[in-house]
Amino acid sequence: MSGSAAAAPRGGVRTPAQVYRRFGEVDAARTSPLYAHLAVALSASTEAMRAIGAAPARRRHPALVLAALHDLALAGRAPALAAAYAAADRDRATDAAIETLLARTDEVVAVAGRRRLLPDETGRHAVLHPLVAEAAHRVGATAVGLIDVGCSAGFSLTLDRVALTYDDGPPLGDPSSPVRQAASVVGDRPVPGRAVPEVVARIGVDLDPVDVTDPDDARWLRACLPPDRPERAARLDAEIALTASAPPVLLQGDALDVLPDAVARVPAHALPVVSTTWTLAQFPIEGRLRFLHRLDEVAAGRPVAWVSAEGVGVAPAIPTFGDRRASGHSILGLAVLGHSRMQAEAVGRCWSRGRLLAWTAGSG
Repeated sequence: MSGSAAAAPRGGVRTPAQVYRRFGEVDAARTSPLYAHLAVALSASTEAMRAIGAAPARRRHPALVLAALHDLALAGRAPALAAAYAAADRDRATDAAIETLLARTDEVVAVAGRRRLLPDETGRHAVLHPLVAEAAHRVGATAVGLIDVGCSAGFSLTLDRVALTYDDGPPLGDPSSPVRQAASVVGDRPVPGRAVPEVVARIGVDLDPVDVTDPDDARWLRACLPPDRPERAARLDAEIALTASAPPVLLQGDALDVLPDAVARVPAHALPVVSTTWTLAQFPIEGRLRFLHRLDEVAAGRPVAWVSAEGVGVAPAIPTFGDRRASGHSILGLAVLGHSRMQAEAVGRCWSRGRLLAWTAGSG
């Protein structure tokens, strides 16, 4: 990081230009050299920063504005920018990005105003597959209905249809799947090699779900990735195609309101398995406790399982092994609820959003 422009001024509040410069020099520098270059260039352009200022204050974040520009390029509305991205030419991309921002300010602001930056959902299958299989095994279920809270695009709902490998352990999922993921295992316990039973329902719950069968939504998913990460784009395209081949049911709304409907949509002979992966941290503590209470309510008439990958101490009722909060890893939790009883256990830890995991539970 160079100069004082990236540092916060006295009082701790950065100007928009300083926010963009810091994003380029610190945040994007770790993941996208192209976006690092663009953000710094935007910060140095008075006209560009004035155009960005037309967006509401909460919609001016560099990553969101850059995604909005990328969306226009993918949609064919910014051909010069699209060509510069395709050529991986940073200088041309910088000129084209500023020109697009100035010529199409209203369009950029409109996209940034109605869209939210979406996380990279890939990598969660390797954590969720053994959790769902273990939950079904403990209940003796021969079929499951998957309910993903905070599903966004619903990629996690295809966990039984991806090809998974865990170091030297047995492969899981579908070995012929175009979506392939590998996870490293630490510790002396292998990841259980159980298969997920038949999946009879796939239901996503989100305040603003993304429908991968909608061209605009699918394009926005791609737009949220920097153009200079082709390997991530290829992985995303495979995830989109797999999910679109058997689209999940998407329920829009607050999980506390929608969860009863989601569970009711799971056939009576199947075990509803609710999953949260780095979702509950977005809830205040009172909201997390209400979520647990709502799970207990929907489990009054039938068993319901909840599997989770959340930061230490984030998932209520899930033990933490005594680990410290903000310790850099997440706890893998498994809870079975029914008839006013709950059995909750921490069955492992994971790092790097599921790409490295340690299984601690017994084989059972």
